[in-house]
Amino acid sequence: MRNLCSLFFLFICALVVNINHVNAQTIKEINWINFSQLNDSLKVKPKKVFIDFYADWCTYCKEMDKTTFKKDEVIDLLNREYYAVKMNVETRDTIVFGDQMFVNKRQHKINPIHEIAQLMAGRSDKPFSLPAYVVLDKDFVAQARYFQFLDDKALVNILSDSNKKYLGSK
Repeated sequence: MRNLCSLFFLFICALVVNINHVNAQTIKEINWINFSQLNDSLKVKPKKVFIDFYADWCTYCKEMDKTTFKKDEVIDLLNREYYAVKMNVETRDTIVFGDQMFVNKRQHKINPIHEIAQLMAGRSDKPFSLPAYVVLDKDFVAQARYFQFLDDKALVNILSDSNKKYLGSK
């Protein structure tokens, strides 16, 4: 009886370890990088770029993190064809990109939007708003900017259609 209990216990332990191993292998995530990593990556291998500008208070940004950015097709497409950059627009970090240094000049003001976010996702005719997404080609030229919640189908359509130009503020 004791051997049977020991065998059963070992079987249960092996089953739990196997289930955890399978679950660990099936969890997919976007390989988000920051601007410093992007700078280095672009030097080694030019590739299209997708930038997600967000803030901790942005409800739509959080919703996209929970839904759109969890979909396998979005994850696969971003990881395969893009460098995916995620940037908190309120960061106080100084960011060196290329030969330039960017800072948050507004860090002690209301709406402390970082200089990079203002340059890439700002609009002259409207106040800065989130969510904001910028799509760049492999030469780091802006192809599209979006300022709304995007579900997985819309985002896959945008990311898959690399031959079309989406310039302007949508």
